[in-house]
Amino acid sequence: MKHGKRYNEVAKKVEPQKAYTIDEAVGLVKETATSKFVESIDIAVRLGVDPRKADQMVRGTVSLPHGTGKEVRVLVLAKPPKDEEAKQAGADHVGLEEYVEKIKGGWTDVDVIIATPDLMAEVGKLGKILGPRGLMPNPKSGTVTQDVGAAVKEVKAGKIEFRVDKAGVVHATVGKANFEAKQLVENIKAFLSTIQRLKPPSSKGTYIRSIALSSTMGPGVTIDRTSVSVAA
Repeated sequence: MKHGKRYNEVAKKVEPQKAYTIDEAVGLVKETATSKFVESIDIAVRLGVDPRKADQMVRGTVSLPHGTGKEVRVLVLAKPPKDEEAKQAGADHVGLEEYVEKIKGGWTDVDVIIATPDLMAEVGKLGKILGPRGLMPNPKSGTVTQDVGAAVKEVKAGKIEFRVDKAGVVHATVGKANFEAKQLVENIKAFLSTIQRLKPPSSKGTYIRSIALSSTMGPGVTIDRTSVSVAA
């Protein structure tokens, strides 16, 4: 893959074979995020699991202490009086039939969809559209709940959902390049702590194999696992 002049220049600041402490990695990623827009900071964690096995599927949620820096667009599928509760909590879109029809027509212009349990039979019919986009409400992620107000507030405050991909890697956004270094470090540690807590009992050998941090347009920086107290 060919990179532009800007990328090649900032990439010189990163030693490809070196594993940096979490503080060094955060500093480097902030330093190499030189685009004209505020870049997101993303983390990729390679796990020693086999995602093809149901008992090794790592997925969950974490509330980042400082959020992601991204404005999260939330749709709540609910009937009265829960629809009013969702509106008061700050949901961007609230309703049922109107949005079900819009989604059937291909509309998915939201980041998170929350639904009440009584509507899942109807919402389930949208699985082929929502599933591939990672938008399907799920009880495990807290997006199928009667307490829609609390769910909306949590998502807006920085609660993110993640799941391991087919290659055994978990990807997530942990902030923006304009965050203070301390905020990014705390977000990263919260994320990794959650990943560690979700280690499947059937996972053998090294669980967290590698951690890499990068900005949207910048080079990847490897984090030394020992600098974040991540056990094998």
